[in-house]
Amino acid sequence: MNKHGMGLAALALFATLAHAEDYLSPTEERVRLSLGVVRLSNDTNIRLDSSGGVQGTPINVEDTFALDKSDYEAKIQAMVRAGERHRLRFDYFSLDRSGSSTVTQPIVFRDVVLQPGDPLNSDLSIRTFGITYGYSFLHSDRYEVAATIGISDTDISARARVQTATRHVDQTEDQAGPVPTIGLDATYVVSKRFYIDGRAQYLKVRVDDLDGTLGIYELDALYRLRPNISFALGYTMFRANLISAQTKQAGFFNFNSKGPEFFVRIAF
Repeated sequence: MNKHGMGLAALALFATLAHAEDYLSPTEERVRLSLGVVRLSNDTNIRLDSSGGVQGTPINVEDTFALDKSDYEAKIQAMVRAGERHRLRFDYFSLDRSGSSTVTQPIVFRDVVLQPGDPLNSDLSIRTFGITYGYSFLHSDRYEVAATIGISDTDISARARVQTATRHVDQTEDQAGPVPTIGLDATYVVSKRFYIDGRAQYLKVRVDDLDGTLGIYELDALYRLRPNISFALGYTMFRANLISAQTKQAGFFNFNSKGPEFFVRIAF
């Protein structure tokens, strides 16, 4: 490379570094929007008792109902900072799966018994929309740690269908409601271009005949390509466990989903 080329390269490097010095710290950003994809590995176990008190059959839906054990789902998250130490985060998570299989053993599913040989079509969907308030009790240009409290509106639906010339079954079970969570959000700035985000939300509640836990965990490493655009690679986990002894909705639901995620973040 000649001297002219070397001079241009050095000037470009200096301009890039100088530009990086002007980047707004992630701990000072007022608005964020994260859009991406998560590759989830799923493990779901359920038991749905009949309304007459007959105990349902415990099953793993990935094995028994032939639902996908892994898939890709969209990631949507937004944050608005109302002050230096106050912010709101909005999260949306959805997972819809369907499968077809042949029943190999009698399965009590709500008010029917699925018989060996039944051609079974099944669906399982989970949707969660969360609003979380965070107060940053530690805050600087280099790091931020916030205590959070939020509400996650979670809807879980399971459906089993059998359709033959002599047999028709269509059973559905839905569970929905707002769930409060508490947790921590943290950001650590490694350099002007690299930073790390992490969050944890958890709930354990027992009300009347309902016992449940909900946990959401994320850890991401982000690279800022431009002052307002970052690319992230990380890992996420979502866990829900619900045990109900209510007469008409007895049974349990245990769901574990985890996997790597990639997203683009736009921030100002």
